[in-house]
Parts: sequence; C-alpha cells; structure tokens
Amino acid sequence: MKELIKKRVIEEANIIINTKTTLRELTKLMGVSKSTIHYDMKIRLKDINNDLYMQVQNIFNEHLRSRHYLGGMATAKKYKKII
Repeated sequence: MKELIKKRVIEEANIIINTKTTLRELTKLMGVSKSTIHYDMKIRLKDINNDLYMQVQNIFNEHLRSRHYLGGMATAKKYKKII
C-alpha cells in the first residue's frame, strides 16, 4: 500500500475518533467518495492499525444505534416546515 493512502486512512480515522463525525460528513471534508472512506475504514485500517480500527468501529456502531432517532428528528423537522 502506498504511503499516501496510509496517511489518508490514518488521518480519516483520527478525524472520526476525535470528532465522532459521520461517514457522509467525512466525505465532504476529505473530498473522496463514501465508498472510498468505507473501504479505508473497513479494510485498509485493519491492516494498518488494529487499535484505531476498533475505535472507529465502536463509533460507527454508536452511529448505527442512534440512526433511527436522528431520522425521526429529521422527518419531524421536515413536516414542521410544511405546516
């Protein structure tokens, strides 16, 4: 794996860990596709640094657990604007 890719993957992981940002927010920040970041965090990071990988996975699991709540809030906000 090229050094440039390793640096990007570690930078992405550190941003996720420090800010608990979502995958979609990170795509805008880093300027790469959602697929690239997903691959970086699921496949490449595990090979580079397993400790970072576990921390990122814990944050992603948190996001999955709260997803239904945030979706409900977004729907409620949408319909409040319509009425």
